[in-house]
Amino acid sequence: MNRSLARLLSVAFHPLLMPTYLFAIILYFLPTAAVSLPPQSRWIVLSMIFFTTFIIPGLGAFVMFRTGFIDSYEIDRREQRSKPLLFTGLCYAVTTYLLQQEPVFDQLFFFVMGIVAASVFLAWFVSFFWKISAHGIGLGGAFGVLLLLDRLMPDAQLLIPIVGAILASGAVISARLALHAHTPAQVYAGFGAGLLLVLIAGGIAL
Repeated sequence: MNRSLARLLSVAFHPLLMPTYLFAIILYFLPTAAVSLPPQSRWIVLSMIFFTTFIIPGLGAFVMFRTGFIDSYEIDRREQRSKPLLFTGLCYAVTTYLLQQEPVFDQLFFFVMGIVAASVFLAWFVSFFWKISAHGIGLGGAFGVLLLLDRLMPDAQLLIPIVGAILASGAVISARLALHAHTPAQVYAGFGAGLLLVLIAGGIAL
């Protein structure tokens, strides 16, 4: 794969963007009966998700880069991944808490955001001894959430997002390998871990 295309795919499907993509599908693809929020106010929720799961962790990474905690925004060195992942996990945990506290939000929001937060903490834990692919975990988790939603709501018409997730996963995994950012074991283990985490959480909670 061309390196420029590989970098573009890595940025477009960055792990920090996965919550925004997932909530966009939940808010705009699920049946109206499945989401109690009025359609005209859903963009506000999506903007909040984008801010707390992308902007704030991104700013955190910027500060860590400027202060020397990390050498680059790609965080290629395994030993430098723990602090950014921990900060991101805490941001996601706070977002999960806020979604749970406000009765205006559906429990589905809390469940999905909780799974996403758990996946980040999983990546953080593994980073102490292995460089697992955060892209892989994010893509596997997103794919698992879509499968779970399709099972719970067969009339949700999630075929296009599911197919899109499969194609995106294959393309991004190929991109990460083309950039030599990870070994095959690291990206496949990441994808499998993200998917398995969602299936286990779904089996327990539903």
